[in-house]
Amino acid sequence: METIKLPEFEDNKPIYFKELLNKRHTVRSYKKNKPLHLMDLSYILWTAYGFKKDGGRVVPSAGALYPLDIYIACGDIDVREGERLPKGLYHYLPEMHGLKILKTNDIRKDIAKAALSQMWMAEAPCMIIITAEYERITFKYRERGIRYAFMEAGNVSQNIFLSSFNKGLGCGIVGAFDDNALKAVLGIKISHEPILVMPVGYK
Repeated sequence: METIKLPEFEDNKPIYFKELLNKRHTVRSYKKNKPLHLMDLSYILWTAYGFKKDGGRVVPSAGALYPLDIYIACGDIDVREGERLPKGLYHYLPEMHGLKILKTNDIRKDIAKAALSQMWMAEAPCMIIITAEYERITFKYRERGIRYAFMEAGNVSQNIFLSSFNKGLGCGIVGAFDDNALKAVLGIKISHEPILVMPVGYK
């Protein structure tokens, strides 16, 4: 499948952490038909699960095993004036800080239906889906590894929240969905268990 290298983003605005935490809240209403910019998506995905300059990841993982995968379901993504990435489903590739195109149709409404018909989610230009492949961590930590994967997903989701608000965006978080229905909509590996869906967009 085709892959897209995400652009290098700028991050030179001073951040006051207390102010950022005070801004953070769950957003359930988004401006319709206003696409996310690729530069902002690049920033959010890097803060979620990217690699630092020293070769480590931006979030901790038990045994450095990193059992999570991140998928992005979106409408059109702005790249630059008059140019957009097509709507569809993408898989984030942290090693290259890029996206693999998995589908080229808009599945946001289908995701919302799988999430117990919470249709407000479909208004967001982008949904970030965090999944875990438990075998990548339970082989070492047995059943305890599942708990470690949840802890890791918590770190990732908080980074997504804070980076979204830092870019002037809003973000929500959804854990209520039919696992099998969501996996069927996404068409991902059966071993990739969904943990969270996070709509991102303009408040």
